[in-house]
Amino acid sequence: MATSVKSRWIAGGALVAATVIIPYACAPRAGSGGGALAVASDAAQRTYVAPGSYDEFYAFMSGGFNGQIGVYGLPSGRRLKTIPVFSQYPENGYGYNEETKPMLNTSFGFVPWDDTHHPALSQTKGEDDGRWLFINANNTPRIARIDLTRMETDEILEIPNAGGNHGSPFVTANSEYVVSSTRFSVPVPNTDMPISDFKKSFKGQISFIKADEPGKMGVAFQMIVPGFDYDLARAGKGPSHGWMFLSTYNTEQANSLLEVNASQNDKDFVAAVNWKAIEACSKAGKSRNAPADYLHNYVDPFSRTAKSEHVNSVNQLVAKDCPGAIYLLPTPKSPHGADVDPTGEYIVAGGKLATVIPVHSFSKMLKAIEAKDFEGEIEGIPVLKYASTLAGEVKNPGLGPLHTEFDGKGYAYTSFFISSEVVKWKLGTWEVVDRVPTYYSVGHLMIPGGGTTKPKPKYLVAMDKITKDRYLPTGPELAQSAQLYDISGDKMKLLLDFPTEGEPHYAQAIEASKIREQQVKFYKLAENKHAMVTRAEKETGVSREGKKVHVRMTAIRSHFAPDNIEGVQVGDTVLFHITNLEQDWDVPHGFAIMGNQNGELLIMPGETRTLRWVPGKPGVYPMYCTDFCSALHQEMQGYVRVSPVGSSVALSGTLSKGPGAPAPAKADEKKK
Repeated sequence: MATSVKSRWIAGGALVAATVIIPYACAPRAGSGGGALAVASDAAQRTYVAPGSYDEFYAFMSGGFNGQIGVYGLPSGRRLKTIPVFSQYPENGYGYNEETKPMLNTSFGFVPWDDTHHPALSQTKGEDDGRWLFINANNTPRIARIDLTRMETDEILEIPNAGGNHGSPFVTANSEYVVSSTRFSVPVPNTDMPISDFKKSFKGQISFIKADEPGKMGVAFQMIVPGFDYDLARAGKGPSHGWMFLSTYNTEQANSLLEVNASQNDKDFVAAVNWKAIEACSKAGKSRNAPADYLHNYVDPFSRTAKSEHVNSVNQLVAKDCPGAIYLLPTPKSPHGADVDPTGEYIVAGGKLATVIPVHSFSKMLKAIEAKDFEGEIEGIPVLKYASTLAGEVKNPGLGPLHTEFDGKGYAYTSFFISSEVVKWKLGTWEVVDRVPTYYSVGHLMIPGGGTTKPKPKYLVAMDKITKDRYLPTGPELAQSAQLYDISGDKMKLLLDFPTEGEPHYAQAIEASKIREQQVKFYKLAENKHAMVTRAEKETGVSREGKKVHVRMTAIRSHFAPDNIEGVQVGDTVLFHITNLEQDWDVPHGFAIMGNQNGELLIMPGETRTLRWVPGKPGVYPMYCTDFCSALHQEMQGYVRVSPVGSSVALSGTLSKGPGAPAPAKADEKKK
């Protein structure tokens, strides 16, 4: 399509979009009673979860720019938990305490923030199995593993040679690999060069991360590919198992003003990657051990303490050196999603600038490959003919198609960002059968199990970007929104709006029964292997190593031991190693001290956590439990006395057993 024609199409699309959006934007506010008009009459009953009852599904939503995961219950929409991943989290001390700070180490240094986009549940035989949740960091390229028995981040792997880890993480049918691709192509290896050399020297990469063993994530192999922008992906299933399908845009390889310069071609591509062929190439010696510098961070399961390991190489291949490993499927323009239906036959692409929804056929693709039905090649990668892989097109479905999910009953559901709607259409006939408005500018959709072989076609969640008249206003920054739809019948029905944390890009949901009974309720104190564990009050004490003071402390309802500490001096590094002695569910203890410059501790039963404190001036500093733990929670407090440098005050820790009867804790003065 010529540039002028393309420009007219975009301008016309914008005009149509305006006419579509305006009625929605001017809808009556929910508080005025008008907002209920589009909601099913039984919505309250359908989403009501009685006090003391559980939701049917856990939903895991990316936090976008907050770098975290939000856990919600469906159908209630209740927020249950925030799982900190790539961002420090003051509520529980993640990224502040000494045990978790290493999780945020990277080759760039300590990076306490990132941008999370696409949660992915682990799978077995193409079904969500409830073991792990993976999530990407877009800004500083990383992938994290979350253990769903504890809903805590256990492992983070940095991705080498990546610029923008947006196309990530996408899980193969048996969790053989988690797949990552680069959004921003960069020089490989990344070195100083003119940005104008983009087309000649900038490359993309697709990494296959071995992730089937906790604590052992690593890049199995990394394929260097043309310098496009790689977006979303889905693994094949059934007959297409062994393949991964990735959307691409900016196949023009522009490096400036992409909204214009990356909209020149009629089509971009879906990259069909045969990862079993790549495995074979690597085993045949066609890969090379390329230098790299990246980190692998993981939590030791017994000490509950994170460690960082440097990795200095990566197993790398170039696409042209592995024939049959990758093919390019032309796809109308700027595709976002590349979604595979439950049968594994259809690959649906959502082209943001397309007027159709193109659907590729896996079986037709194989035939086209066998017949060498190519229209050319790019850097040694065959480009198949559009008509040769096309199963069909959904005509005039809406404006701005992005992402498609499936219900397992022969229907697909696609989000439309510009026209703010969800469209339901039938696989095979490609006809639209239903559409509902969203409020407003929907990005991703989620059906529980919608990316697996066995979706659970009861609910659909739309994640919307704009909520200007859906909730009480909160200044310039408004909450973003999830909307819950009933899809159990022929027609979609809006049931619920609920606000979300950060910007939810994508979500995954799983039956609560697959996770609920596996939840860890407390850590067994006898199994605590932390280097500074204190299993009884008689083991508590304070010790000095030069300018470093160790406080081995216990917490139990409702006191700390020791609770009065003296002999600390200005400028000392004080390390509070606190063990929660409780062996009961839902009895954490908090710890904070006045003037501390990082965060609090939140210590789970049976766990040891460490707070680093450097007092800057003399005085008496209160410390206390931050988590309301008992009727005498307010009494769970103590003091640390800080004296000037060189003071003769002896280092000691005491716990009063009664009025006027202090019992000294162990104090061990060691001078270095």
